Amino acid sequence: MTRTAVTLALCATTALTAIPAAQAQEATETGETRNGFTLLQRLILGAGRAKVAVDTPQAVTALEQEDIDDKQASTVTDILKAVPNVSVVGGANRALGQTFNIRGIGAGESASEEGRIVVNVDGVPQFFEQYRMGGFFNDPELFKRVEVLRGPASSTLYGSGALGGVINFTTKEASDYLADGQNGALKLKGSYDSNANGYLASGILAMRLSNYAEFLVSGNYRTADEFSDGDGMAIEGSDFTTPNGLAKGTFYLDENKERKVQLSYSQFTSDQDNQAYSQLQPTGFFGTVDRVVNNRQAQISYEDAATDNPWLDLKLTLSYNNITNEQSNASLGTSSNIGQDSTYGYESYQFVGQNTFEWSGDRFDNYLTVGGQLIQQERTTATADPLGHHPEGTDFQAGVFVQNEFIWNERLTLIPGVRIDYQKLSSNNSVAALAGGLMPADKTDVAFSPKLAALYKISDSFSIFGSYAHTERFPSLDEIYSNDYGAGVAPNHSPDLKKEKSNNYEMGFVVSTTGLMQDGDSLDFKTTGFYNKIDDLIIRQRNLYPQYVNVGRAEIYGVEFEAGYTRDNFFADASLGVTVGTDLSSGTGLTTVAPPEFNLGLGYRMPDRGMTVGWEGRFVFAESRVPVSATATDLVAEALRREAFNTHNLYLNWRPDQQSRFAGWEASFRVENLFDTKYRDFLSNDNGKGRTFKLTLAKQFGW
Repeated sequence: MTRTAVTLALCATTALTAIPAAQAQEATETGETRNGFTLLQRLILGAGRAKVAVDTPQAVTALEQEDIDDKQASTVTDILKAVPNVSVVGGANRALGQTFNIRGIGAGESASEEGRIVVNVDGVPQFFEQYRMGGFFNDPELFKRVEVLRGPASSTLYGSGALGGVINFTTKEASDYLADGQNGALKLKGSYDSNANGYLASGILAMRLSNYAEFLVSGNYRTADEFSDGDGMAIEGSDFTTPNGLAKGTFYLDENKERKVQLSYSQFTSDQDNQAYSQLQPTGFFGTVDRVVNNRQAQISYEDAATDNPWLDLKLTLSYNNITNEQSNASLGTSSNIGQDSTYGYESYQFVGQNTFEWSGDRFDNYLTVGGQLIQQERTTATADPLGHHPEGTDFQAGVFVQNEFIWNERLTLIPGVRIDYQKLSSNNSVAALAGGLMPADKTDVAFSPKLAALYKISDSFSIFGSYAHTERFPSLDEIYSNDYGAGVAPNHSPDLKKEKSNNYEMGFVVSTTGLMQDGDSLDFKTTGFYNKIDDLIIRQRNLYPQYVNVGRAEIYGVEFEAGYTRDNFFADASLGVTVGTDLSSGTGLTTVAPPEFNLGLGYRMPDRGMTVGWEGRFVFAESRVPVSATATDLVAEALRREAFNTHNLYLNWRPDQQSRFAGWEASFRVENLFDTKYRDFLSNDNGKGRTFKLTLAKQFGW
């Protein structure tokens, strides 16, 4: 899709929503109320005043527990499919092959994608890079919320270099299951997935030990065979078995529960023999390996909301994360250095502290958030022969940030912010062994990330917003110290790499109305246009050294549309993401930008029966803009380009209310890819799942 097409799409959408906006103002003035809430009315968490998505001057999507349950998600791919301009790339349906792409930024098999998207679980960064492996190892059954913030403006609070954006996962806690007056709850859950014979067994125990202490223990066991595509062909190496667990204790220090200490520990495990070495594509040349992957995370946090003290809203968190991958008995054998027995690991320690100061006047409210972050990450590679493409070392970063949110007359919101980060990269002896015995020097640098965002409510139902954000991404350990070519002869790492620099501009508008077609109905519509210019882009040169170099510039621009409508018991949600990316050095399209995609969902609720039925449609355009060399083979062209496709899902959910004799029961049934379409997402190396039937039954007991 060309720049002109993007502009026309934005203009057309503006015209289509002009009439509803005018009607919305009149409807609001009559005092009509909503009879339901759309996705755009979800509360967005973060510093400053809590606000819903339509009042946030940034493109953000929040998915809650009910959304995750409705999808009957077995991987994170199932959760994020309908979020505009967000893709899970690589082996998207493999438990060990998932990485993320937001607005054309992010790809598998590339160390230069590290850090361009910040991924957190309970505020703890998830980070892993290994040849032909994904970077996210966790199970959706542990989560109660997923928040996707698109664009670099999130760098202020979450870390410099978030060129694509931030994905925040939040795990469950005891209060999610304990009703007023209850001291305990037990939830048992079982799921079946016909493609490919997948099973989930899950148990959650929540206990209220006193008015000041709660505890949750959650465990699940998930297993699946190789799934099949729309032609009935099994996707080799896509089977997995993953036991997972979470323990979390919450201790309140006052009667109002404003001060609390929380401790948690979670673990994801995959232990399988004869697993596909490459989790990003069919087994093929790379064969199989025995592999044990663990993701262990522990943290302790302290919060003091102090509603009686406007100068205190404190959050302190100390965390530990350790991701390891032990490999043995690779079918490649010792003919390749990647076939040797090995243990890859990332171990990180983090401390984050922030406080929000609040003051108000007759016509304004102001929230000033200040904070800091310290994180040290150790990267290890235990092999008989050192691996140049997985250098060991330490990445230490320290950052301070300030963000202010000023709200005037409940109309104008201004959010300036700035972050400064310091990085020190250090290699170790294994890197020196590949560099002719010379220990590469440490590398230090400073990154600067300012932003300014604004939203103005022209009326109660129509708002406009815009933002500017600059961020800088530090080079990673891979990019500085990788040393595959000329190993043992001369150092060929990349000590002189510059930071990547991004300047991102956004603007858009919001329509939020009631009484559009009948009293009490609700329409929310949000449009965001963005332009992101990236300088000193870092790429990997194959079979050349130094391996990583800065090349020219790239630009990425596009639009996102999100809409939600409710009327009586009927509801609808829609989203459209359009992104265009160009390598300005070569004038060719970026190979990480997915084609336009439109998602539409329609549903009907039957509250008296506790039932919801619905349909979901996913419509993906063809991708033909990515470059193919004049000498490229048909195989290469096929690997880069994708045909258009669409898939359709049907679902039925049953959740009786608390007054029903079936209270505590839940059941869900889904049919995905109803017409058994054969397709392949642009950023995936596997075909997608064929027709799949899913069934879940759960029961919660309370006392």
